[in-house]
Amino acid sequence: MATTTVKRQVRGMQRTARRAAAAGAVGAATLSALLLPATPASAQPVNTPVGVIDVPDAIQLPAGIPGLPESIPVNIPPLPGIAIPGAPAPAPQRSFRQAAVDAAMSRVGDPYVYGAAGPDAFDCSGLVQWSYAQAGVNLPRTSYEQASTGSPVSYDGLEPGDVVSFYGGSHSGIYIGDGNVVHASTSGQPVKVAPISSMPFAGATRI
Repeated sequence: MATTTVKRQVRGMQRTARRAAAAGAVGAATLSALLLPATPASAQPVNTPVGVIDVPDAIQLPAGIPGLPESIPVNIPPLPGIAIPGAPAPAPQRSFRQAAVDAAMSRVGDPYVYGAAGPDAFDCSGLVQWSYAQAGVNLPRTSYEQASTGSPVSYDGLEPGDVVSFYGGSHSGIYIGDGNVVHASTSGQPVKVAPISSMPFAGATRI
């Protein structure tokens, strides 16, 4: 009788030990899974001031752990000086000279009226003054004064927005690029685009 009781106690202790070992193994496996380094799902190169860094789109978590998702997305906010692939490029800022060109071009077809400075009719210097005013820049009223404002520019160094003088300084227009100027030419002619070579070049200035 006593021997049977002892055997039962021994078997009970063995079962308890096996359960404890199994529980310990499960706990160790779970802990090991949690401590395993996460695997990135995919990575994209990000240019930084110190080089190119691969940044994952998401962190893949160990499978089979109750309550945990399969992956965690990685969201990196844009940082100054760091280019993130796929991010839209910032729009280039328009210079005030280009704004003056655009303003003058918007008046092509308007009539020439001596002494007029816009917004619906212009003489040559009136168009130049009005166009730059739309870009936030105040220029003198006459073509001779405009020719002496800013920095002198050579014929070969012209850029869009430069104020170009003709006929010894008595006529002015705005260079728009590709060898052309926009100007209010003379009575009976509307504001128009013309080749810079069509008039005697007297000089140019950059505002």
